[in-house]
Amino acid sequence: MPEFLTTPEGRRIAYHRTPGAGPGIVFCGGFRSDMQGSKAQYLEAWAKSQGRAFVRFDYSGHGESGGDFLDGAIGDWLSDARAVLAALTEGPQILVGSSMGGWISLLLAREQPERLAGFVGIAAAPDFTEDGFWAGFTPAQRAEIEAGRPVDVPSDYEAPYQITPRLIADGRDHLILRSPLPLPVPARFLLGTADTAVSAETTLRLLDHLEGDDIRLTLVKGADHRFSDPECLDLITAAIDDVSRRAG
Repeated sequence: MPEFLTTPEGRRIAYHRTPGAGPGIVFCGGFRSDMQGSKAQYLEAWAKSQGRAFVRFDYSGHGESGGDFLDGAIGDWLSDARAVLAALTEGPQILVGSSMGGWISLLLAREQPERLAGFVGIAAAPDFTEDGFWAGFTPAQRAEIEAGRPVDVPSDYEAPYQITPRLIADGRDHLILRSPLPLPVPARFLLGTADTAVSAETTLRLLDHLEGDDIRLTLVKGADHRFSDPECLDLITAAIDDVSRRAG
């Protein structure tokens, strides 16, 4: 059973925390995903085997946390992650962000660089509300959003996503690809060439905006956005090991 954290905003966040040595690892999941996913559970088991501190959690409106998903937006989920970092960890952490979690983690890195020991991005998807959803909307869909009405977009994984006007507007307040972003810690980015949600061009654009001396990208031929087959999971833990050594 998860434990629960009440954030300063009053949201009830479900989490699992593994005690261990530092630097600790915080896993930030993706859009509409939860901490029961294969990556989160694999990393927890790996962290336990290594004696490493580890936290996985659900954003509000996701998984076992309170709230309605459709009420949420990037700023809310950033606040949730900020509360987790503050209340459940000590000292510099390695942030591991999957898809939207990569965006959330980069926002945390911009806000609190002193809390970072390293960074691992898995199919990181910064600014996807603007450069993905909004950019792909038809004129009719944009008109619906501008009139205050949600629109549905197809999903490769489940029923269509309902995209709210607030998600689009709030995303614009948290964009990171419009200006340089210092990332002065060892950072590793992983991406599959069969990823239909995040392109290599997007990831290279992200790397162009990051400022740091130890930033690397690994492309995995044939891997998709889930990035969760055994070989991909091993690459994630290898990346965590790598940044841990370099941060040490």
